[in-house]
Amino acid sequence: MADQTHVLFVEDDDVIREATQLALERDGFAVTAMPDGLSGLEAFRADRPDIALLDVMLPGLDGVSLCRRIRDESTVPVIMLSARADSIDVVLGLEAGADDYVTKPFDGAVLVARIRAVLRRFGHAGGGDRADAGGAADTGGVLTFGELEVDTEGMEVRRAGRPVALTPTEMRLLLEFSSAPGTVLSRDKLLERVWDYGWGGDTRVVDVHVQRLRAKIGQDRIETVRGFGYKLKA
Repeated sequence: MADQTHVLFVEDDDVIREATQLALERDGFAVTAMPDGLSGLEAFRADRPDIALLDVMLPGLDGVSLCRRIRDESTVPVIMLSARADSIDVVLGLEAGADDYVTKPFDGAVLVARIRAVLRRFGHAGGGDRADAGGAADTGGVLTFGELEVDTEGMEVRRAGRPVALTPTEMRLLLEFSSAPGTVLSRDKLLERVWDYGWGGDTRVVDVHVQRLRAKIGQDRIETVRGFGYKLKA
């Protein structure tokens, strides 16, 4: 039990909640399933799960608000579940701090694959071996881009000498940019490297995370190259 990944699953539909819980448990996950946002928040605070799956439409405290509450307290990975793929659902969830989203109805195998992809990148925030970042000052694993300092070994970021709090997904995104400053990285490439998508994914995930990262490290540090992607200014 101790080495099982603990999933908090918050879903108000009884059938979906019970069926998904059984499917996840068959795949070796330990699951705490709750029917509403308030009980989900209580369970999160009591159990500190490894990952949270949150339905968008929840009674009491909706999934987006629950995600914000969790993100205020923790960097634990969050996947939003939505019955619709509408932009507003997706963007609101991601802006609240979610790391990914899955549209319902979903295949159990797909959900498990997405969970494991998120957990892999959270468990390896350093992203493995990296090429030297040309154009950036590198002192003992610290890359410097103007007032921005990225400690690739300590996994810390400072802006004008002040610590910048990033989620693991934001950190991995910044590491990808800082490994190749001045180089345009396409959204598909970022989906593959940061989100571990070996298949096509929704590029809105990238766009919203870039917006969140800009708000923390400086709006002009990451440049949009229209029609191609993004690049970090060296």
